[in-house]
Amino acid sequence: MGIDTPSDIAADIQIGPTDLGMVRIYIAAEGGIELPLDFDPDEAEEIAEELRAAAQVAREMGDKPRKR
Repeated sequence: MGIDTPSDIAADIQIGPTDLGMVRIYIAAEGGIELPLDFDPDEAEEIAEELRAAAQVAREMGDKPRKR
């Protein structure tokens, strides 16, 4: 599965600070999968920038007519 492959897997995501000064992205998916991912604040800001950039590209792609 790649970044561009559709998926029917449902998951919940939570984001918040830990008591150790890290930023945790916690993903819980079907089948009991739990994935806590901890990042230092600088890494978390880089991830946020990547999310914003991807959202902008996705928004621009959504504005273009699709080829059939």
